Amino acid sequence: MTFNIHSTDDNSKARTGVITTDHGEIKTPIFMPVGTIATVKSVHQRELLNDIKADIILGNTYHLYLRPETDILQKAGGLHQFMNWSKNILTDSGGYQVYSLSERRKISEDGVKFKSHIDGSMHWFSPENVMDTQRLIGADIMMAFDECTPYPCDYNYAKRSMHMTHRWLERCITRFNATDDLYGHQQHLFPIVQGSTYKDLRKESAQYIADKDLPGNAIGGLSVGEPNDEMYEMTDVVTDVLPKDKPRYLMGVGTPIDLLENIALGIDMFDCVMPTRNARNGMIFTSQGSINIKNLKWKTDFSPLDSDGTTWVDHDYSRAYVRHLFTVNELLAKQICSIHNLGFYLKLVRQAAQHIQDGDFMSWKTMMVNQMQNRL
Repeated sequence: MTFNIHSTDDNSKARTGVITTDHGEIKTPIFMPVGTIATVKSVHQRELLNDIKADIILGNTYHLYLRPETDILQKAGGLHQFMNWSKNILTDSGGYQVYSLSERRKISEDGVKFKSHIDGSMHWFSPENVMDTQRLIGADIMMAFDECTPYPCDYNYAKRSMHMTHRWLERCITRFNATDDLYGHQQHLFPIVQGSTYKDLRKESAQYIADKDLPGNAIGGLSVGEPNDEMYEMTDVVTDVLPKDKPRYLMGVGTPIDLLENIALGIDMFDCVMPTRNARNGMIFTSQGSINIKNLKWKTDFSPLDSDGTTWVDHDYSRAYVRHLFTVNELLAKQICSIHNLGFYLKLVRQAAQHIQDGDFMSWKTMMVNQMQNRL
């Protein structure tokens, strides 16, 4: 895996670049559609490839481990073959999902014992078997196993958790180095910075992670309920420490505005369920602001869903028609809005890249942030 920086912004930490793996190029900054269970909800792989033009998607170790189970994925030849996806895949380690099972899990130094959210059966995750599971899945980029702390979080707990995450990282690296790629393409391991919203812990964790000299670095434990200003502050602190020549991935973020603000702080990679989850509930994002397409005001609006959009659904369907589909509970409504929102997110990061190259990123960002705060 290589990462080459192509341009930087004089007035911020924003930069453009290209990550290259065995499954091709990932132009940064990039948003990764979330394909939790071997599918991006409501969207065909062909649409991801040809219309949304995603360079990389995200899968989740916890969910894929439970369904379809790793033996099925191994028999299929890995996740790429199973879901017929020819480009890059990143898998989360499952740490966040285990964190979200607060009533169903017990964390210890050895790992995490948890109950399946599907049937209540007991399971065990450790740094070692999470590495083994991600080897069987076959993602291009694998995430280290970590503990995601809640917000708010007591300082002493955040510190203990951070140090345990660091010890787990050592075990992840050892296991990763002792195992082989299974499907003919090279896999790569990213560590995760933790430390809640405490500057000193974030700096300490970022330095610890940076010293491991792995191909890329991630920031976890944000977008868990903290105010946006605190998220931005922690991102700023961490990107000052993480090496400039490695891609930086901010996990689980976020709104279109969050993407632009964090690109300005030096982030290269993002993922979030928001564009597809909101789409399934009738919320669409545009450069002029967000739209609740279920509202009565769109009943006789026969203009395109988004005249500035880059996907075919933006121009083939009117706002009135999509509202009608939601009114009659038609699944096509969720598909159309999911394609639109993912297309908008990918367009947004590509526009950001162009403005970084053109040298006017910060003025463009300010304008876009002001516009996207509107509710149309």
